[in-house]
Amino acid sequence: MDDCIFCKIVNGEIPTKFIYQDENLVAFKDIKPIAPVHILIVPKKHISSFREVSEKDRELLGEALLLAKKLAEQEKIADKGYRIGINVGKAGGQLVFHLHIHLIGGWKGGVR
Repeated sequence: MDDCIFCKIVNGEIPTKFIYQDENLVAFKDIKPIAPVHILIVPKKHISSFREVSEKDRELLGEALLLAKKLAEQEKIADKGYRIGINVGKAGGQLVFHLHIHLIGGWKGGVR
């Protein structure tokens, strides 16, 4: 997608420091974090919303969720707990129409 900010990040058109990158996924810090740890996990493949996923995306979704677990451990939030979220559609709070997973946590004493 020509106007997709996440596609531009994935393609290197917008400089971003990746926390993780492989052939299918990238991960980077959210520019407007709502918690001490707020990481976005983004497939390199453009899928505009969770509504658009299909059976052929099963492996990619599994990889993304396992990456969330790995990053939670890396960021040292796994033991106390964290949130994994996917906003779907405008009414669901989706602001960027490229599928992505939010990894959110790091509060002292619990969720805010």
